[in-house]
Amino acid sequence: MAFSTIYDIAGSAMTAQTVRLNTVASNLANADVVSGSEQTGYRAKRPVFSTVMVDLNSPAAGAKVQIEDVIESDEPLRRRYEPNHPKANKDGYVFHSTVNAVEEMADMMAASRSFETSVDVMSRARSMQQSILRLGQSS
Repeated sequence: MAFSTIYDIAGSAMTAQTVRLNTVASNLANADVVSGSEQTGYRAKRPVFSTVMVDLNSPAAGAKVQIEDVIESDEPLRRRYEPNHPKANKDGYVFHSTVNAVEEMADMMAASRSFETSVDVMSRARSMQQSILRLGQSS
């Protein structure tokens, strides 16, 4: 596998994890948002990734990560009776977002670790390249 392919694969993984971290940040920022209707309430977002094979006919085939879409949760909003809330509907209900802060924090930790792993892969590939260059030097 060429070093450029390693960088491409690790770079695609870093891009995917950045999108994942951005959706986590958006979800956490809107975790306590309420709405007066179920249609306008905030729903948790999730990125959808897919695998893209690289050099299928090569013995050094690899797979990149592609971001397919960012989808909204289909989970129903939590309805709560709060007639004095400024955003309450005519029946006195407000709708809370579908964000689960504990799940988001776990997702954030996993995305951060995956990003760090990709950085480590790039660092090790660079180190290998430098070692190869040093092989040609005479002592």
